[in-house]
Amino acid sequence: MPLSINKTLRIHSSVSCTFFAPSDPCGVHGLRREHIRSTWNWRGAGPRQDVVLVNTGDGGNKALPMSGYALARVLLLFSFKHDGETVPVALVWWYSLAGEDGCRDELTGMWLVEREYRDDTVPHLAVVHVDTILRAAHLLPFFGSNRVPRDLSHNESLDSYHLFYVNRFADHHSFELL
Repeated sequence: MPLSINKTLRIHSSVSCTFFAPSDPCGVHGLRREHIRSTWNWRGAGPRQDVVLVNTGDGGNKALPMSGYALARVLLLFSFKHDGETVPVALVWWYSLAGEDGCRDELTGMWLVEREYRDDTVPHLAVVHVDTILRAAHLLPFFGSNRVPRDLSHNESLDSYHLFYVNRFADHHSFELL
């Protein structure tokens, strides 16, 4: 049964995620904080909608692809009140592993992902609690043999390409996790 909300929704442009990174001696006992952003006008240069790792219940299991986390693009951050509690949530567009059994590049060890659709045309969207977001993820477009247009902005890359590598070399936390 869908949740009926007759209250005001508050839109947010960012949330803060704190996670434990035992290999990082900086911070308070290995804790690290990142800001996840979703805004339609980032510093006057167009939209910024970060891609994140979402714990779907199997997160942290190294035996599973991408350690059991799912990738999603944050389209909207909002909150509402329910039973006197503020509930922070995100509208996300899921990414899935490319190919039938997932595709991991043998040379780089990076996973190849694509935007997920229902019936090949409708984006696979969901609303998730922000507590399920582990951290930001970095995607690299799969360019193939095509040339990159000179006028392509970094703000348009998530919409202009269909396949992406999950960059495990973005920082040492990503490297250890993915």
